[in-house]
Amino acid sequence: MDVKIFTMGGTIDKIYFDAKSDYEVGPPQIVEVFREANVALAHAVEPVMSKDSLDLTKEDRLELRRRIEADPCRRIMVTHGTDTMIETAKVLMGIPEKTIVLTGSMQPARFKVTDAVFNIGCAIAAAQCLPPGVYIAMNGKIFDPATSRKNAKENRFEAVG
Repeated sequence: MDVKIFTMGGTIDKIYFDAKSDYEVGPPQIVEVFREANVALAHAVEPVMSKDSLDLTKEDRLELRRRIEADPCRRIMVTHGTDTMIETAKVLMGIPEKTIVLTGSMQPARFKVTDAVFNIGCAIAAAQCLPPGVYIAMNGKIFDPATSRKNAKENRFEAVG
């Protein structure tokens, strides 16, 4: 397997429920994104959570860390909500010999106009090419979680400092 993908939920996996007139986190959308893009990369998808990132707890983040540490694959991608992605990335720092790239989207993957597909492509490439460490792939850039933030006003991630 080239890359293991762990899914945590977030906007990237949100779907619309007509009966509720609301969006909720649904099943991992990366499976459909890969199918539609005819991805030939050897990979496996492991759902961990189906939560909005604002609802994630310390225990949820530690569960993700435990699963990544226990998995034999050295190249890891995590789909995650953008609001607390940096917080989760910091919890994953220090896992030896693994390249871990987190990504998400500002619009659900099912939307016609979404950044999900681009962000996933960038993250999957980064997971294959970068040295061990923890990274965030958003908006066509790779970020160090220790020196980045989500700029909600501009609807993008950016480096700080």
